[in-house]
Order: sequence, then structure tokens, then C-alpha cells
Amino acid sequence: MKTNLQFDFIVDKENNTVNVKREFAAKLPLVWDAWTKPEILDLWWAPKPYKTETKSMDFREGGTWFYGMVSPEGETHWCRNDYKKINVQKSFSGLDAFCDENGTINTDFPRTVWNNTFIENGATTTVNIVAQYEKLADLEQIISMGFQEGFTMALGNLDDYLNEMTK
Repeated sequence: MKTNLQFDFIVDKENNTVNVKREFAAKLPLVWDAWTKPEILDLWWAPKPYKTETKSMDFREGGTWFYGMVSPEGETHWCRNDYKKINVQKSFSGLDAFCDENGTINTDFPRTVWNNTFIENGATTTVNIVAQYEKLADLEQIISMGFQEGFTMALGNLDDYLNEMTK
């Protein structure tokens, strides 16, 4: 198993983006499923000790993933991702937002445009992630909320899941 997997996390303030390049020790179909099936997303998306609970997911262009990140104390932080474009096992994009338990967007927080691209490299798969923000202040707000630390932890959870599935 390859242990020196690529992981780049670059905050680009000129373009209001976070660019993540992350290699996983698994083939494309398994990595794709981990990003697109709610029962698998629930296993890794939230940084520990939080957990993800999907309320509903319709993975199609125009569909929505509506989920909560639940704290150890039982407090739920609701989010939704509105899928824009899907190219199966190649890429997908969506517009993410914090919201309430009914899916109403919380305008106190910026929305994130996610563009995820998947590339199989033999036994590994690289996911290129571009998280785009409308303005620099939005990017800085998300970074100050701990996005880098939380997303890094979540991707580590995904590593754990993939390692378990490929044993």
C-alpha cells in the first residue's frame, strides 16, 4: 500500500478559492461512491468527534444533499449541497450552504461552490477539489471557522474508510 499519498491544501486569496489535491489508496469506483452515496458520506464527512447524518440525498443535476453535522452533545449544524453538474466517475459540482433544519439557507454564512474532479492512477485515485467563494471576506470567514482543520480531519476519516474497504 502506498503510504506517501499526495495532499495539498492551498488557500488562494487572489482567486477566493481553496484548492485541495488529495490522493487516496483506492480505485476510482470506491472513491466516487464514498463522495456520492449518503450511507458512505455519513461515515466520513464530519470531522471527529462530530458525525454526519443525511436527512435526504438526490445525487443528480438539480438534486440536493441535505445533512446535519451532529456534535457529541447532540447539537445539529444543518447543511445543504445543491448539485449543479455531474459527470459520473469524473467530476461533480455543487453549491453548499449552512441552513436550518428545513433547508432554509442561513445568509450569515457564505456559500461554497464545490468543483470536484476524480482521476484514477492505477491503484490510487486523486481528487482535485476547488472550493470557490464570492469574495475574499467569505473565504477568510470559512478559514477562520476551522475549514482547513476540519476538512483535513474528514479526509483522514475517508482514508480510514477506504483502507477498511480495500483490506
